[in-house]
Amino acid sequence: MTAALVAAGLGIIPGTAQAADPVPVAAGVAEAIAKASTSEGFHSPADRTIRTALPTAAGSGRANAKTAAPQTAPAAQTAQAEPAAPAAALDAGANPTLAVDVSGTSYTAHGIELTTLITSADFALGVVIDWGDGKTETATAQGPAELHHSHTYDKSGEYQVKVTVTDTANAVQATNGGAFLTPGSDFTPHTPTRLLDTRNGTGAPAAKVPGAGTARVKVAGNAAVPAGVTAVALNVTVTETVDSGYVTAWPGAGHDRPGTSNLNYTAGRSIPNLVIVPVGEDGYVELYNGGQQPVDLIADVTGYFTRASAGGYTSMTPARFVDTREGLGTARGKLAARSAFTTPISGLHGVPQGITAVALNVTVTEPGGLGHLTAFSGAGPVPTASNLNFQAGQTIANAVIVPVAEDGTIKIFNGAYLPAHVVVDVVGYYSKDSKAAFLPFTPLRTLDTREEAYGWPGGRFRAREYITQGFTPDNATAAGVEAYVLNTTVTETGGDGYLSVAPGPYALPAPGEPAAPAGPRPGSSTLNWTTGTTVPNLVQASDGDHGVITFWNQGYQDADLVLDVFGVYQSK
Repeated sequence: MTAALVAAGLGIIPGTAQAADPVPVAAGVAEAIAKASTSEGFHSPADRTIRTALPTAAGSGRANAKTAAPQTAPAAQTAQAEPAAPAAALDAGANPTLAVDVSGTSYTAHGIELTTLITSADFALGVVIDWGDGKTETATAQGPAELHHSHTYDKSGEYQVKVTVTDTANAVQATNGGAFLTPGSDFTPHTPTRLLDTRNGTGAPAAKVPGAGTARVKVAGNAAVPAGVTAVALNVTVTETVDSGYVTAWPGAGHDRPGTSNLNYTAGRSIPNLVIVPVGEDGYVELYNGGQQPVDLIADVTGYFTRASAGGYTSMTPARFVDTREGLGTARGKLAARSAFTTPISGLHGVPQGITAVALNVTVTEPGGLGHLTAFSGAGPVPTASNLNFQAGQTIANAVIVPVAEDGTIKIFNGAYLPAHVVVDVVGYYSKDSKAAFLPFTPLRTLDTREEAYGWPGGRFRAREYITQGFTPDNATAAGVEAYVLNTTVTETGGDGYLSVAPGPYALPAPGEPAAPAGPRPGSSTLNWTTGTTVPNLVQASDGDHGVITFWNQGYQDADLVLDVFGVYQSK
């Protein structure tokens, strides 16, 4: 059975689970999230406190030092209240030490942990925290105090946090605060635009990247990508290959190159892969050629992330929107050469109206000749960039993030001179109403079936079976994770097949308990392979309600699977 036929979703036979030990995976992910979301925040010391004398009502007096915090009391009790303080106590210096030290930090994409240190004589105090997003919180204190509060912002951005401490008894107020920038970043879609092409000198000298060499891609300030960008979505393609190798993307300046890969290649093949990578402080991204022979590299920007309110992410169980073999989402039959189809995204399969971009997995199958596919907004012209390159007869998939037109549509263009079938699966979308922000971190390998490591007991990725991995640990750091940004690589393939990735429908069993039953076999595909190939693809995968992601080998021969985690979308 060919990979193309398998990808049509034939059969829903339950598989057998192969499980990795969830403890090292979850612990490693939690540590990575904590490191990525730990923000320097702000600290405004007490000597920056602004003291303000408050007006007092005629005939009123200040309470003595041990007066309790203000509260509403019955009339009988009010009549027995302590007499007013002597007139001398009305002096503005009655609480001369009143001051506030405020610091804010974070351990999640949108969260702030606020510490307030109050210096004061022993008077009742009222505390108001203005979070800077139109929301406030109140507290009380008696004399010197240390207060701790938490808050979660709805969107990424910079917020002015202010703490006001009021000593009503002495008619004095102390205020302090600072600017807090959320660690998480929101997404802005970008018309696919070429930033690098070593074949013709776009963005770099017109020369192949040597083995163990790098190409620098200018991102910030290039092609309308703003300064201050934190991460970028690039479609990276390697071509003109004469040997096997791999490509690694990383932020470059000031950062060590990770030991993971973003795409793998073999001789004579052009391989694309979507890469979501942090941008270095100098505004560049580095692409490393891990092969021994020179290659050409191409990089097209499809969107970028900034620490400002834009589009958050919402994950979905992968859903098939287009299949030209069946007439799903467009006309039945191969997409003609040098032509495009328009297909609706918004308003279908749970995708709302008003989204700004959509995360897709696009597959080409049965192409008549070599060429490329380009996904773009339903209202725009065909870009010069590409998302997916293919050869005659090849079935290959690639992750794509594409802007969505105001009418909710996208287009797919066949840049080949012969027709091909196209399959489109939606895995998530970006919108201003979606709250999950992106947190990139140093790539973390969670599985390599070629090794007894990362909690894996050993053995290959068996045919027609699935592997479960528990990603979300039981702690607050990883709370609110909407999706994980993974790079999946299948290698040492014994035949044709495809990989499906979906949330696990059941929680992982406790040690010693029998495996959970299998859920339905997914009908969508993440990547396709043929005998003896090594194929990568980026996945933005939800771990569902149980913190579990399943990886299905939909082929009829064993293979090996490698998983690297590059970041998370988090709503907390």
